[in-house]
Amino acid sequence: MTDINLIESITTAFGPSGFEDDVLDVIKDNLKDFFIETDSMNNLFARIKNNSDKPYTVLLDAHTDEVGFMVQSILDNGTLMFVPLGGWVATNIPAHLVGIKNIHGEIVEGITGSTPPHFMSEEERKRPLSIDSMFIDIGAKSRREVIEDFGIDVGAPVAPLVDFRHDAKRNLIRGKAFDNRLGCCCIIETLKRIKDSKNLNVNVVGGFAAQEEVGMRGAKITSAKVKPDLAILFEGSPADDRYFPEGLAQGVLGGGTQIRHMDQSYISSFEYIKFAKEIANKNNIKYQSAVRRAGSTNAGAIHLSGEGVPVLVLGIPSRFVHSHYNFADISDFEATVDLAVNVIENLDEKSIKKILKK
Repeated sequence: MTDINLIESITTAFGPSGFEDDVLDVIKDNLKDFFIETDSMNNLFARIKNNSDKPYTVLLDAHTDEVGFMVQSILDNGTLMFVPLGGWVATNIPAHLVGIKNIHGEIVEGITGSTPPHFMSEEERKRPLSIDSMFIDIGAKSRREVIEDFGIDVGAPVAPLVDFRHDAKRNLIRGKAFDNRLGCCCIIETLKRIKDSKNLNVNVVGGFAAQEEVGMRGAKITSAKVKPDLAILFEGSPADDRYFPEGLAQGVLGGGTQIRHMDQSYISSFEYIKFAKEIANKNNIKYQSAVRRAGSTNAGAIHLSGEGVPVLVLGIPSRFVHSHYNFADISDFEATVDLAVNVIENLDEKSIKKILKK
């Protein structure tokens, strides 16, 4: 049964790129039975105890950061100007609640804004909305008040503030940062399900990577440290069922785990995907296949590490990623974990060598 409390606590945690500490605290609290290690970049490694003597290693990857912002400057009137952390569509930013972490570690609430139509000329109304013209208002009246009373200075991190909701009747969840906190939850659930397995033929390491949204940075470190032979990557993938008709949509809520064949950052291993789909079919695990024209994941960094690492990318379709609010279907999350567990438990020397072409 899915741990909804885990999903709520990890998705609501504050953690834009480079500031993932609160997310790591939640992960540590939920993996107390595992060997935990962190590094200076905010990457976290979780290892199953007494599981390090196998000839092959599988890295479970998910990134911990969410898209957010950083305070770039503070105007004399107390307005905060900001730059994006990760990819935002400008029209999704204004008129939303955000949290700014101040120098004391406290979250200060603010509202993202832009010039209202009352104060715009006809020419200004016709211009495309620009992030450079947006600001955050925390209710302050001066720059001094922002710095001295609110404890906010240049460089402060900013992230969306969104309440989590679980619709048990319809099996839906709504919240923020499903890209990629749902992936982090998948690693946790997968590790818990396999930790007592007597049939593991591989070492399994959970790699919670920082700073994916700004260039797959953490995964370059995690893959170099773990030196995996294979990887399974979990991602809160963009659902496309609002934009494409049936037959073209490849990220449908309730359609099962999404097996990604390619995107801009990598092309998947044919043998690895074939193996995963055979496992899914044998165990009646629902899945959907995706070939992405755009987008990228940590697979782009991981598959180029070492001598080359085949990566299986499993996605939980999530609507409106890279915005404040997301929807996802719990059944897709469960299918993703089910497939990962079954793939790991069925990996043996013969199947691994076939995937590695050895």
